[in-house]
Amino acid sequence: MAFLHHNSTTISMELPWSFSPSPPASFNLFLPIKTPRILFVKKDNKSQRLCHCTSVSSSGQQLQELVVDDGGGDSGGWGGKYDDGEGQFGNLVKEYGWQVRRMVEEDDEMRSVANIQAEAFYEPVVLFNDVFFQFFQAEVLSGLLYRLRNSPPDRYACLVAEMTTSDSQEKQLVGVVDATVFRDAYVLEHLSGADEYLYVSGIAVLRNFRRKKVASVLLKSCEMLARFWGYKYLVLRAYEDDLGARMLYTNAGYKIVSSDPVWTTSWIGRRRRVLMIKQCNLK
Repeated sequence: MAFLHHNSTTISMELPWSFSPSPPASFNLFLPIKTPRILFVKKDNKSQRLCHCTSVSSSGQQLQELVVDDGGGDSGGWGGKYDDGEGQFGNLVKEYGWQVRRMVEEDDEMRSVANIQAEAFYEPVVLFNDVFFQFFQAEVLSGLLYRLRNSPPDRYACLVAEMTTSDSQEKQLVGVVDATVFRDAYVLEHLSGADEYLYVSGIAVLRNFRRKKVASVLLKSCEMLARFWGYKYLVLRAYEDDLGARMLYTNAGYKIVSSDPVWTTSWIGRRRRVLMIKQCNLK
């Protein structure tokens, strides 16, 4: 479980991975990360869309929840070629002094993303807290690398927020969110006419930049990405007793459609979650 702060409230969001206090196997947080560039093409009936991404070597961590298939055949998978260009579409959103774009898959930026999520989601321990935080940060980065390698670039994106400025110098990342194409049968029961949807998870904001609309801009960028990829619905989960998070998502246009069954929560001590959806206007 993780906590984020928005305005005067605390936002909790369940991470798509679990943490155990041991470093990932065969992974070194301090080694350089090398990533070849990939150009991918997203096709539909009316247009052909071009974007870029990269692939990276796997850390070996099994994060099954965020592994997605490419759809195959005529269902809109992906294909591409290596390319040395920048390979990123432009800013998805510019509001409240923040802009959101796709993460550039370079060493420093991926480590910054891992640091933001680790800071937001880490739960302190009494002994050796600094050591366990470094392990957790390494695991977050390991999970990011695994998702990038195992998810086609038109079905998973890590979006980052930074300050809108005319300064050409390097900008600091202040927030991050993961957007993944899913096709879970239980969720699809609530999505009329859809066979896939965009799942929003891992939203995190640096402590010094919370309560400044960064989370709201990140949520809006997910909606823009869903439109760009042609998905009608966005889906996320929040804890039922977390009124701050539910208010944030409600203000962004999400509605509660279901909640976890009682026998999967109360009896085993898990907090009950609600399923929230938002429908996009694709026109």
